[in-house]
Amino acid sequence: MMKYVFGLVLLVVGGVVAVQGGVLVMRWNDNMTQTARVMPGERAFAMPAGSVPRSGGELYYPKEEREAAAARKNPVPATLESVTKGGALYVVYCTPCHGAAGKGDGLVTPKFVPPPDLTNADLQKGRTDGYWQSYLGVGGAIMPSYGEALSPEERWHVVNYVRSLAQK
Repeated sequence: MMKYVFGLVLLVVGGVVAVQGGVLVMRWNDNMTQTARVMPGERAFAMPAGSVPRSGGELYYPKEEREAAAARKNPVPATLESVTKGGALYVVYCTPCHGAAGKGDGLVTPKFVPPPDLTNADLQKGRTDGYWQSYLGVGGAIMPSYGEALSPEERWHVVNYVRSLAQK
């Protein structure tokens, strides 16, 4: 009698293992080998709402291509709201060197080469908004790069604020 019970248990266990194996094979086939394959560049998918692009969403210009960057137009209109946002960012990132009024008299100026006077009309006329935005993003000879700290839109706001300094 025990032989038959043992054989019956073996058959039941073997049946359960066979069903489990079949389910695993079926899921593997349905999920991995028989679904539609999408190759890179084949189809363009819309980004989900609220997602942020990995590259920052703007073309990057290195220091060597500053003239190409200077040809860009400012996409952010110089409204009161934009100038206010730029002023708040200017206080955080630019005031230590350029000073609160943009005259180049910040707190760290005695320790380094003095930065230019941003209120100088000749300097303002000689530089385009694209040039200033590029300079903020990749830095210059002495100025650090703020490309990681400020988004491209925030840099345009700072440019609008710097433009307003010359008007004061």
